[in-house]
Amino acid sequence: MALSVPRPRPPADRRDTAGPWDPAAERCWYENGLGWAVAPDSDRAPGAGLRLLTGLRFDVVELPAEAGFAALRHAGPKAPVALHGGTMRLFVAAGSADELPGLLDWLEWGDIPLDLEGIGAGGLVDAPTPPGAVGRPGAAVWLRAPEPGCEVEVTLPSLTLSSFTTPSVPSAPPTAPSAPVPSPAPCADGSGTDPHSGSAAGSDLVRLVDTAATQCHRIRLRRQSSQPLAFS
Repeated sequence: MALSVPRPRPPADRRDTAGPWDPAAERCWYENGLGWAVAPDSDRAPGAGLRLLTGLRFDVVELPAEAGFAALRHAGPKAPVALHGGTMRLFVAAGSADELPGLLDWLEWGDIPLDLEGIGAGGLVDAPTPPGAVGRPGAAVWLRAPEPGCEVEVTLPSLTLSSFTTPSVPSAPPTAPSAPVPSPAPCADGSGTDPHSGSAAGSDLVRLVDTAATQCHRIRLRRQSSQPLAFS
Protein backbone atom coordinates (compact mmCIF):
# COMPACT_ATOMS: atom_id res chain seq x y z
CA MET A 1 0.00 0.00 0.00
CA ALA A 2 1.54 3.26 -1.11
CA LEU A 3 2.22 5.86 1.56
CA SER A 4 0.46 9.13 0.84
CA VAL A 5 1.84 12.25 2.50
CA PRO A 6 -0.31 15.37 2.11
CA ARG A 7 1.31 18.57 0.96
CA PRO A 8 1.61 21.17 3.71
CA ARG A 9 -1.01 23.87 3.58
CA PRO A 10 0.32 27.44 3.51
CA PRO A 11 -0.94 29.85 6.16
CA ALA A 12 -4.20 31.50 5.14
CA ASP A 13 -2.81 35.02 5.39
CA ARG A 14 0.04 34.26 2.97
CA ARG A 15 -1.57 31.80 0.57
CA ASP A 16 -2.38 34.37 -2.12
CA THR A 17 0.16 37.05 -1.30
CA ALA A 18 3.50 35.26 -1.63
CA GLY A 19 6.08 37.42 -3.35
CA PRO A 20 9.76 37.08 -4.23
CA TRP A 21 12.07 35.27 -1.86
CA ASP A 22 12.54 37.40 1.26
CA PRO A 23 15.37 36.14 3.50
CA ALA A 24 14.43 38.62 6.24
CA ALA A 25 10.86 37.31 6.43
CA GLU A 26 12.17 33.76 6.31
CA ARG A 27 14.54 34.44 9.21
CA CYS A 28 11.68 36.01 11.18
CA TRP A 29 9.51 32.92 10.65
CA TYR A 30 12.21 30.64 12.02
CA GLU A 31 13.51 32.81 14.85
CA ASN A 32 10.28 34.43 16.03
CA GLY A 33 7.62 31.97 14.88
CA LEU A 34 9.45 28.77 15.80
CA GLY A 35 12.20 29.91 18.15
CA TRP A 36 14.85 28.09 16.08
CA ALA A 37 18.47 29.21 15.81
CA VAL A 38 19.60 30.43 12.39
CA ALA A 39 23.21 30.89 11.29
CA PRO A 40 24.33 34.56 11.11
CA ASP A 41 24.03 36.36 7.79
CA SER A 42 27.79 36.94 7.90
CA ASP A 43 28.28 33.18 7.47
CA ARG A 44 26.00 33.06 4.43
CA ALA A 45 27.35 33.40 0.89
CA PRO A 46 25.66 36.04 -1.30
CA GLY A 47 22.43 34.64 -2.72
CA ALA A 48 22.59 31.56 -0.50
CA GLY A 49 19.70 30.56 1.70
CA LEU A 50 19.43 30.55 5.46
CA ARG A 51 20.88 27.68 7.44
CA LEU A 52 19.53 26.17 10.65
CA LEU A 53 21.74 25.21 13.60
CA THR A 54 21.34 21.59 14.65
CA GLY A 55 22.03 20.10 18.06
CA LEU A 56 20.08 22.72 20.00
CA ARG A 57 16.40 21.84 19.68
CA PHE A 58 16.74 19.04 17.17
CA ASP A 59 19.15 16.90 15.17
CA VAL A 60 18.66 15.73 11.59
CA VAL A 61 18.93 12.30 9.98
CA GLU A 62 19.77 12.70 6.30
CA LEU A 63 19.18 9.92 3.77
CA PRO A 64 17.99 9.32 0.19
CA ALA A 65 14.40 10.46 -0.22
CA GLU A 66 13.34 7.04 -1.52
CA ALA A 67 14.52 5.41 1.70
CA GLY A 68 13.07 8.20 3.81
CA PHE A 69 9.52 7.75 2.54
CA ALA A 70 9.55 4.16 3.77
CA ALA A 71 10.70 5.31 7.23
CA LEU A 72 8.12 8.09 7.63
CA ARG A 73 5.61 5.85 9.40
CA HIS A 74 8.02 5.73 12.37
CA ALA A 75 8.63 9.48 12.50
CA GLY A 76 5.37 10.44 14.18
CA PRO A 77 2.58 12.42 12.50
CA LYS A 78 3.90 15.86 13.43
CA ALA A 79 7.68 15.41 13.26
CA PRO A 80 9.07 17.88 10.71
CA VAL A 81 10.38 16.41 7.45
CA ALA A 82 12.19 18.29 4.67
CA LEU A 83 13.22 17.49 1.10
CA HIS A 84 16.20 18.92 -0.77
CA GLY A 85 16.51 17.45 -4.24
CA GLY A 86 16.85 13.69 -3.83
CA THR A 87 17.63 13.98 -0.11
CA MET A 88 15.23 13.72 2.79
CA ARG A 89 15.92 15.22 6.20
CA LEU A 90 14.11 13.73 9.19
CA PHE A 91 14.10 15.97 12.25
CA VAL A 92 14.82 13.96 15.41
CA ALA A 93 15.50 14.70 19.06
CA ALA A 94 18.63 16.65 19.95
CA GLY A 95 21.47 14.27 20.78
CA SER A 96 20.28 11.59 18.35
CA ALA A 97 23.15 12.19 15.91
CA ASP A 98 25.66 11.23 18.60
CA GLU A 99 23.67 8.07 19.31
CA LEU A 100 23.36 7.07 15.66
CA PRO A 101 26.70 5.19 15.18
CA GLY A 102 26.20 3.12 18.34
CA LEU A 103 22.58 2.49 17.47
CA LEU A 104 23.52 1.24 14.00
CA ASP A 105 26.12 -1.06 15.56
CA TRP A 106 23.56 -2.41 18.01
CA LEU A 107 21.09 -3.01 15.15
CA GLU A 108 23.92 -4.82 13.30
CA TRP A 109 24.22 -2.23 10.54
CA GLY A 110 27.54 -0.84 11.76
CA ASP A 111 29.81 -2.58 9.21
CA ILE A 112 27.53 -2.00 6.20
CA PRO A 113 27.96 1.12 4.03
CA LEU A 114 24.80 3.22 4.19
CA ASP A 115 23.83 6.62 2.80
CA LEU A 116 22.61 7.57 6.25
CA GLU A 117 24.03 10.51 8.19
CA GLY A 118 23.24 12.21 11.47
CA ILE A 119 23.76 15.95 11.79
CA GLY A 120 23.93 17.15 15.37
CA ALA A 121 25.73 19.62 17.62
CA GLY A 122 27.66 22.23 15.65
CA GLY A 123 26.02 21.21 12.36
CA LEU A 124 24.03 23.19 9.83
CA VAL A 125 21.24 22.31 7.40
CA ASP A 126 19.60 24.42 4.72
CA ALA A 127 16.43 26.08 5.98
CA PRO A 128 13.43 24.90 3.95
CA THR A 129 11.21 27.59 2.50
CA PRO A 130 8.40 28.44 4.97
CA PRO A 131 4.93 27.25 3.92
CA GLY A 132 3.22 29.71 1.61
CA ALA A 133 6.41 31.62 0.78
CA VAL A 134 8.30 31.70 -2.49
CA GLY A 135 11.77 30.21 -2.09
CA ARG A 136 14.89 30.66 -4.12
CA PRO A 137 15.48 28.15 -6.95
CA GLY A 138 16.75 24.81 -5.67
CA ALA A 139 15.87 25.55 -2.06
CA ALA A 140 14.90 22.85 0.41
CA VAL A 141 11.16 22.51 0.98
CA TRP A 142 9.00 21.25 3.81
CA LEU A 143 7.26 17.93 3.22
CA ARG A 144 5.84 18.25 6.74
CA ALA A 145 6.41 21.69 8.23
CA PRO A 146 6.73 22.46 11.96
CA GLU A 147 3.84 24.26 13.59
CA PRO A 148 4.44 27.73 15.05
CA GLY A 149 3.30 27.88 18.67
CA CYS A 150 3.99 24.19 19.27
CA GLU A 151 7.10 22.91 21.00
CA VAL A 152 8.88 20.84 18.37
CA GLU A 153 10.62 18.61 20.91
CA VAL A 154 7.51 16.59 21.77
CA THR A 155 6.98 15.66 18.12
CA LEU A 156 10.47 14.29 17.47
CA PRO A 157 11.56 10.64 17.37
CA SER A 158 13.82 10.03 20.35
CA LEU A 159 15.87 7.31 21.98
CA THR A 160 13.95 6.34 25.11
CA LEU A 161 14.12 3.32 27.40
CA SER A 162 10.74 2.17 26.08
CA SER A 163 12.34 1.83 22.65
CA PHE A 164 14.15 -1.30 23.84
CA THR A 165 11.21 -3.18 25.30
CA THR A 166 9.36 -4.00 22.08
CA PRO A 167 9.37 -7.50 20.55
CA SER A 168 11.00 -6.26 17.35
CA VAL A 169 14.27 -5.29 19.03
CA PRO A 170 16.56 -6.91 21.65
CA SER A 171 15.34 -6.73 25.24
CA ALA A 172 18.07 -4.37 26.48
CA PRO A 173 20.48 -1.90 24.84
CA PRO A 174 24.24 -2.11 25.40
CA THR A 175 24.15 1.26 27.15
CA ALA A 176 21.43 3.54 28.42
CA PRO A 177 20.57 6.40 26.06
CA SER A 178 22.52 9.55 26.79
CA ALA A 179 20.08 11.95 25.14
CA PRO A 180 17.61 13.36 27.68
CA VAL A 181 13.92 12.86 27.04
CA PRO A 182 12.31 16.31 26.66
CA SER A 183 9.46 17.22 28.97
CA PRO A 184 6.10 17.43 27.24
CA ALA A 185 4.87 20.89 26.32
CA PRO A 186 1.39 21.63 24.99
CA CYS A 187 0.76 23.03 21.52
CA ALA A 188 -1.20 26.18 20.99
CA ASP A 189 -4.33 24.09 20.37
CA GLY A 190 -3.89 22.23 23.65
CA SER A 191 -2.75 18.95 22.08
CA GLY A 192 0.49 17.12 22.72
CA THR A 193 0.50 17.29 26.49
CA ASP A 194 1.67 13.69 26.60
CA PRO A 195 4.68 12.98 24.34
CA HIS A 196 3.65 9.30 24.02
CA SER A 197 0.02 9.75 23.04
CA GLY A 198 -2.18 11.75 20.70
CA SER A 199 -1.57 13.10 17.21
CA ALA A 200 1.33 15.24 18.41
CA ALA A 201 3.35 12.33 19.72
CA GLY A 202 6.66 11.40 18.19
CA SER A 203 7.88 7.86 17.69
CA ASP A 204 11.01 6.13 18.87
CA LEU A 205 14.33 6.45 17.10
CA VAL A 206 15.12 2.72 17.05
CA ARG A 207 12.40 1.74 14.59
CA LEU A 208 13.06 4.83 12.48
CA VAL A 209 16.78 4.12 12.14
CA ASP A 210 16.31 0.39 11.54
CA THR A 211 13.79 0.99 8.76
CA ALA A 212 15.89 3.78 7.24
CA ALA A 213 19.02 1.59 7.26
CA THR A 214 17.14 -1.32 5.69
CA GLN A 215 15.85 0.87 2.87
CA CYS A 216 19.24 2.54 2.31
CA HIS A 217 20.83 -0.92 2.04
CA ARG A 218 18.22 -2.08 -0.47
CA ILE A 219 18.77 0.99 -2.61
CA ARG A 220 22.55 0.47 -2.57
CA LEU A 221 22.18 -3.19 -3.54
CA ARG A 222 19.80 -2.32 -6.36
CA ARG A 223 22.18 0.29 -7.72
CA GLN A 224 25.08 -2.13 -7.57
CA SER A 225 23.15 -4.84 -9.38
CA SER A 226 22.21 -2.43 -12.17
CA GLN A 227 25.83 -1.49 -12.90
CA PRO A 228 27.41 -3.22 -15.91
CA LEU A 229 29.97 -5.91 -15.13
CA ALA A 230 33.60 -5.00 -15.72
CA PHE A 231 35.72 -7.56 -17.57
CA SER A 232 39.49 -7.44 -17.73
